[in-house]
Amino acid sequence: MTEFSKETIEKLQYYVYVYSDPDTKKPFYIGKGKGNRAFSHLLEQSESKKVETINAILKRGKEPLIEILVHGVDEQTAFKVEAAAIDLIGIENLTNINRGYETGTYGKIEAGLLDAKYRGESLSVDEITEDVLMIRINRAYRNGMSPQEIYDITRSAWKLNAQHMQSAKYAFAVYDGMVLEVFEISGWFYEGQTFNGTAPKEEVSKDRYEFVGNLAPEEIRQKYKNKSVAHLFPKGNQNPVKYFIHTNEQV
Repeated sequence: MTEFSKETIEKLQYYVYVYSDPDTKKPFYIGKGKGNRAFSHLLEQSESKKVETINAILKRGKEPLIEILVHGVDEQTAFKVEAAAIDLIGIENLTNINRGYETGTYGKIEAGLLDAKYRGESLSVDEITEDVLMIRINRAYRNGMSPQEIYDITRSAWKLNAQHMQSAKYAFAVYDGMVLEVFEISGWFYEGQTFNGTAPKEEVSKDRYEFVGNLAPEEIRQKYKNKSVAHLFPKGNQNPVKYFIHTNEQV
């Protein structure tokens, strides 16, 4: 099958579809669209992992299993369902490049973090009484990461001001504007000098730094964790790092 009938298209509206291996039934791509969008990938000629997977199935003399996950919805709903489906399966198990539309807002998220987000409890500059380094991990974080994985993507590796980083006692792992976790910094090294389970390095780089440490004491974690710091990062600022040292001045 390569297209829907006109009657079907009229009823479908926007929909979310799933591409799976016909033998294993394992999903490998999630998409959303309207009309005959679900079949468009069969004609793609790119070098993407998705097209590679489709071509491998076709070479076996079979076709990908195309299923409609939900239909008859508006575009915004389709976006949200697509993002939720990708998060549920895990983008690492799919050929999708992106997690989905506004995943940080509507995608899979721990219940406690979601409650904190909508509760709107912001952390003011005056409340930051320790010397801290905030590190945004939006690009590397995915829901369900273990504490060790969160630690690894937070601690390495960043272009930092050597003076400010040496003054910082704690590092905040910041995801989607929220303090996800707080680590106590024990020491700093050049990138590649310590073992990092998520990004092993064969050579030492003196352009970036990484720290070693542990979870902060419980009273410190309770003070800062699940608080919003989005307002402390200027809109449009792409720098993932922010310091609050000694006098609480923002650096």
